[in-house]
Amino acid sequence: MAAKVYIVYYSMYGHVAKLAQEIQKGASSVEGVEAKLFQVPETLPAEVLGKMGAPPKTEVPTITPSELTEADGIIFGFPTRFGMMAAQMKAFFDSTGGLWRGQELAGKPAGIFYSTGSQGGGQETTPLTAITQLTHHGMIFVPVGYTFGAGMFEMEQIKGGSPYGAGTFAGDGSRQPSELELGQAFHQGKYFAGIAKKLKGSA
Repeated sequence: MAAKVYIVYYSMYGHVAKLAQEIQKGASSVEGVEAKLFQVPETLPAEVLGKMGAPPKTEVPTITPSELTEADGIIFGFPTRFGMMAAQMKAFFDSTGGLWRGQELAGKPAGIFYSTGSQGGGQETTPLTAITQLTHHGMIFVPVGYTFGAGMFEMEQIKGGSPYGAGTFAGDGSRQPSELELGQAFHQGKYFAGIAKKLKGSA
């Protein structure tokens, strides 16, 4: 059976969603891997989202905590809020208490990707503080490291992402993920899927 990789994300303005799509493409490029996209539930009312200028949600299905157990590996994506994951993703993690109690996610590989507003906005603190969620579930954190090669050392252009995972800068919202950032996202998906497949095969 194919190894199932779930890309579970929250995206208010679409930046994280674009990274998620590239991660799915990368994961799907690995033979014997099935990659699926999921959103976490929105916690803000439509009226508030409208005032914030957030576009309508896409048709990507919304995941429930119990569905996480179906995956052989999970990559979580979210924007930052003051250097930490957005409240919507934290609320989703808070709803996984039943899974934590039974350690139903223990041993599953997990990755992280993210978006921040500026260069000092949390490109490392956001994934670093998110690792606590994975740790309490007993999940195996799989960082990208420097496996993306020369792209990790780019100095001539603005580039999000880090050894923790793929990332982008949203700026005032008008900036979209660059080709280099999308390239790291594709690489992360492919790299992570290969590891998830190996772990499933050795189980």
